[in-house]
This record gives sequence, structure tokens and C-alpha cells, in this order.
Amino acid sequence: MTHTKAYAAQEAKAPLTPFSFDRRDPGPHDVAIDIKFCGICHSDIHQARDEWGGASFPMVPGHEIAGVVSAVGSNVTKFRVGDHVGVGCFVDSCRTCPECQAGIEQYCATRPVFTYNSAESDGTPTQGGYSERIVVDENYTLRIPGNLPLDAAAPLLCAGITLYSPLRHWNAGPGKKVAIIGLGGLGHMGVKIAHAMGAEVTVLSHSESKRADAARLGADHYFNTGDPDTFTSLARSFDLIVNTVSAELDWDAYIRLLKIDGAMVVVGIPDKQVPVGAFPLVGGRRSLAGSMIGGIAETQEMLDFCGRHNIVSDIETIAIQQVNEAYERVLRSDVRYRFVIDLATLNSK
Repeated sequence: MTHTKAYAAQEAKAPLTPFSFDRRDPGPHDVAIDIKFCGICHSDIHQARDEWGGASFPMVPGHEIAGVVSAVGSNVTKFRVGDHVGVGCFVDSCRTCPECQAGIEQYCATRPVFTYNSAESDGTPTQGGYSERIVVDENYTLRIPGNLPLDAAAPLLCAGITLYSPLRHWNAGPGKKVAIIGLGGLGHMGVKIAHAMGAEVTVLSHSESKRADAARLGADHYFNTGDPDTFTSLARSFDLIVNTVSAELDWDAYIRLLKIDGAMVVVGIPDKQVPVGAFPLVGGRRSLAGSMIGGIAETQEMLDFCGRHNIVSDIETIAIQQVNEAYERVLRSDVRYRFVIDLATLNSK
């Protein structure tokens, strides 16, 4: 066992504070990773504050992990000491259910093991990336391309794959018109990735404040959804809409922006149930769907794609001691566009 420094929530809604615990030693198929950077995902806040229910404490959040391999087990074949690697939202699954066999382990119906607020097969609580190190099975460890800086690559492990997966599944590319609702931590990755895939990209945002950023990130068009004329002028415009926001929206209004056979894919989770009418779907043979991260193979595919296109997140790097302030700023949308914790600061006074 290796003593590990971290920051944790001791109970729901409590500020994160210094914490220490023991990580297991690497087994034959394990990779030990010195964590260099970890992104802050909005879901970290939801879980640390037990807003989704079922949280266990103390909780070390963090599932956008980028680091360097420090040791490997005796049977590891995929990684060597010194490799740049990442860990995303889950660290194991049952490996035998139809979903796991199909390579979509994120939908494992039997025993998904999430990076934190979950439990290993022996019942040991998992703890996340706001910590010095982590030990993960090599089959659930990702290789980060050498040309991508670790700090800005960290958010790819959640924000990146959360947008890549639906864009890939619904065939974004040349000749397709794609709209991204919201230009935040998720949305700005969607713009970059959809643009690199060759799609015509539109940002739908509730204000004018991010118009220049949208163009810089690769958007072809930007529309202010606070203007009611937007929903008239864009009717039946898009092949695919990816909704990244957790705020309550009139989903019917956005569904009407789809072409015949278009799809709106939800990746943000609102706090309340959203009513959806049948007619916008039936009246255009449109689809409303959801998507959640990606499997291991698809996540590696995403990282390799980002490596080829030099895609990383726009980040603000912070010390771990600033994490509670960062949480409040995330809730105010006061970051462009992802906070990333420098874990070297765990040893700062």
C-alpha cells in the first residue's frame, strides 16, 4: 500500500479539504500513475454535494486524469515507465456482459467501476484524481499522444470523449450541419472536434458574450437563443444537435431546429425532468437521444484523433488549494473553459 495525499469531501456539501489514504500496490496487470493534472468536471460538484444521491464519503473526486507511469505490473504489455497516460470516468467493468463484449463498457449493465464514488470488486472504495497517484488495470488506462501537453489534455478524458462519442456515432463530418447548445467545458470541445471532423458547426448560446470565442474555436455560425427570431430562422436546419447544458430548456423548440431524420443528443443532465412533446418528433421523423462518455477503445480513438489535429481543452490551471473557489466559479460559468488542478501543489503549504 502507498500512502497518498489528496483533497476530499468529508460529507455532502462540505468544502474539500486535505485528506490521505492508501492506494493498493500494482498487481500483475496494473499500471501505477503519478498524477500530474486533473480536470474539474461539473459532475465532480454534483457528486461531492450528493446532488444525484447515493454518494459515499470521504470522497476524492476527479476523473479527468493525466499523468506519467511510475511502475507496471509483471504482466503489463501496453505501457512502460515514463509513458504519458490518462484515466477517465471508469476504471473497470464486468468485462462479460453484452455491452462490455461490444466495447461500450461505459454502459456496463453488471458492474461498472467508476473512478471515484464507486467500489472495486473487493469492496474497496475508489478515489479519484484530486490525488498524488492512482493504480489502474492496464486495460482501462489510456495513452496520451506525446504532442499533447498533459495539463490541457486532461479534460479530454471526460469532456473530450463526452462530445466525441455522439459526434462519431451520429456521423458528424463533411456535408453535415451540427449545432452545439452551450459553449462551456463540454461545448467548446464539441466545437473543436466537430470542426476537425469537417462538419459545418453552429453554436447556440443564450447570450452574445462568447461569439468571438466560438469563431476562434472553429464555429462557422453563432446564434443567440435569447432572440426569438433564432428559432424561426433556423427551423429544420440541422442534422445533429448536441445539447451540453444542464439548465432547463424548451427541448421542443430545439428539436424543431432539426431536419427530417435529424437527432438531438443530450449529454448534459438537468436537475429537473424536462417535458417533451410528441409532435416535434413525430412531425419530422426526428430523434431525441442520450449519450454518455465512451468505451475504452473509443476513448483511445478520440485521444489519437485529438493528437492528429492538435486538439486540447482551453484551460485555467489552479492549485489544489483553490478547488473550492473553482467549484463556485464553475457554477457561475466563470471559466473559459475548464479548470485543471496542478497536483504538484499538493505539497505546497
